[in-house]
Amino acid sequence: MIGVFDSGLGGLSVLSAIADALPRADLVYLADTAHVPYGNKHDDFIRGRVLAIGRHLVARGCKTLVVACNTATAAAMHALRAELHVPVVGVEPGVKPAAHASLSRRIAVLATESTARSERLAHLVRDHAHGVQVRIEACPGWATRVETLNLDGEEFAAEVRAKLEPLLAEGADRLVLGCTHYSFLKPALAAACAGRAQLVDVADAVARQVVRIGSDAAQGNARLTLLATARPERLHAALSQLGLSRLAERAVSAQQVSV
Repeated sequence: MIGVFDSGLGGLSVLSAIADALPRADLVYLADTAHVPYGNKHDDFIRGRVLAIGRHLVARGCKTLVVACNTATAAAMHALRAELHVPVVGVEPGVKPAAHASLSRRIAVLATESTARSERLAHLVRDHAHGVQVRIEACPGWATRVETLNLDGEEFAAEVRAKLEPLLAEGADRLVLGCTHYSFLKPALAAACAGRAQLVDVADAVARQVVRIGSDAAQGNARLTLLATARPERLHAALSQLGLSRLAERAVSAQQVSV
């Protein structure tokens, strides 16, 4: 089995890409909905949650883990890999592909507050920007919008325009989605960009990495087990509301777990 986890619904965007890449894989998705969002919490708290969830998924039989959360990857990836003896794939903002593709030599990273201030993101910029100007923009409340399935509306559209217009005016031609939740905000983000910049999402790249290290998963039974630390029924119901009905068809159960 492949275990995928996030604070809530955002990691479903990564889960969807993995399910497409490995249609026979047995998948487990754990949403830490009792503690969502992670983006406004301290690193020590996030690290503790990630380690507890990682142990739980390995105990369930998961042979590969995917940390489908930029904030959790930044705060806890090293600790998780040091403790658990299974392959672990994280999610990091696509600074490298965005910088490589940028024609204007200006890009922006849209992120949670925690990811925006993380040393891991700073390292990514130092290692991969290669002379490209990078603007890091914290977007408080956006992950919560996805959790509440409040994905559109004129009020949010105006908020997005106000956030993106200064970045676009500076010439940013690539906007990196630095939170897996933001994948579900693409319609609003694309509308605000109006063709002036492209959105950079790494979900497919993460799925390709899972394929590379988890070849045995290709021989599974295409089962999806949904787990949540609170309100598991809401997790299952959200699949269709987020345009992921094909995942709902694979789901064999939705359970609450104590982690």
